[in-house]
Amino acid sequence: MLNSKQRAFLRGKATSITPIAQVGKAGATPEMVASIDQALEARELVKLSVLNNCEEPAEEVAEKISGRTRSQVVQVIGRKIVLYRKAKKPALELPK
Repeated sequence: MLNSKQRAFLRGKATSITPIAQVGKAGATPEMVASIDQALEARELVKLSVLNNCEEPAEEVAEKISGRTRSQVVQVIGRKIVLYRKAKKPALELPK
């Protein structure tokens, strides 16, 4: 579980990254979840974009994907989602 300092640190890091995936009308498909899972292992911190034609709210999409990838939702702002999962070989050093 992330504390407020860690969440703020990750939000700051997420401002400079671009979204790696777009969630569209089909929602969070198994193929998309698998690619996000691989990206989380490689990068630890990923940003997603929820398109306007997606029928689910961004918060629900974030919870669904984080549950399937065993990651944590850092933030949901508008239609952008930021997820974090610590890798086996961590690249990010989180504050205590």
